[in-house]
Amino acid sequence: MSSANPGKGYSRDSNYITTRITADGQDGFPVEPGRYRLVVSLACPWAHRAVIVRRLLGLEEALPMAVAGPTHDKRSWTFDLDPGGRDPVLGIERLQEAYFARDPGYDRGITVPAIVDVPTGEVVTNDYAQMTLDMSLEWTAHHRAGAPALYPPDLRAEIDAVNEEVYTDVNNGVYRTGFAGSQEAYDEAYERLFTRLDLLSERLERSRYLVGDTITEADIRLFTTLVRFDAVYHGHFKCNRQKLSEMPVLWAYMRDLFQTPGFGDTVDFDHIKKHFYLVHSHINPSGIVPLGPDPSGWLEPHDRAAMGGRPFGDGTPPGPPSAAETVPARPAPAQAASHS
Repeated sequence: MSSANPGKGYSRDSNYITTRITADGQDGFPVEPGRYRLVVSLACPWAHRAVIVRRLLGLEEALPMAVAGPTHDKRSWTFDLDPGGRDPVLGIERLQEAYFARDPGYDRGITVPAIVDVPTGEVVTNDYAQMTLDMSLEWTAHHRAGAPALYPPDLRAEIDAVNEEVYTDVNNGVYRTGFAGSQEAYDEAYERLFTRLDLLSERLERSRYLVGDTITEADIRLFTTLVRFDAVYHGHFKCNRQKLSEMPVLWAYMRDLFQTPGFGDTVDFDHIKKHFYLVHSHINPSGIVPLGPDPSGWLEPHDRAAMGGRPFGDGTPPGPPSAAETVPARPAPAQAASHS
């Protein structure tokens, strides 16, 4: 959960529950298929990372997923998309209940993604950064055949370095811009954001992906912020030097990823817009959710394949999502539109 701090810069609460689910169960929670439930919101960029990684690695059966509604109040995310407003497995109305089951005095953010231990109903972890790395490194026994290496050993140092820059200036940078409590704080965050986007554009002019010649954790972490850029951050968060669609290299890079199985087919623009424009009432007091932008451009040709690279390395694309996890129909290609 996030909010502005009047007169000051934005500071993210990063005090997470850092218990890990590992192959050896070192923290008391061993990897065990079906034991845990990944709770996400399709609106949230931090949770969206876990949705993509889970899908690319084929962990859908081993790590079942619960989807909270796109909005929340001051107390918690809620399961209002489910019959009776309760998660059918955990039996709870609010994610808050799983946090209080872990710690009755819990007084930090009720955040997604969170992994809940189904037998006890307790949150195990909401440490989103470690969570996706552990999906890659600790859940290997349950990866699908052909699962890609999203965090390969020889590239980890470079991936970590890129992730740190992207987190500071872009992932968190859009929030530091949108929730700035003073003009000075806004100006500083805005400049850092667009300076970093310019540097990323230069990097991606030479390489199809951020690190190496395949999709890695670094691409996933950048994707979940930039896919929300024009729909939310450009206007709602005043990140308005340019739209993503006006930055040619980044726009082509993002279309390439969007059209890759596991990326665009996990994006729900309706949930994204409802969350940001309704929950942040201090920024958008009217509660009006914009109808645009037109999403059809996401399926226009990107021509990035000519740069080489192999999206999944020695692996293969994931299959289509299950009926239960299919998001609303993807936009039709703009060039397919007909007029009569």
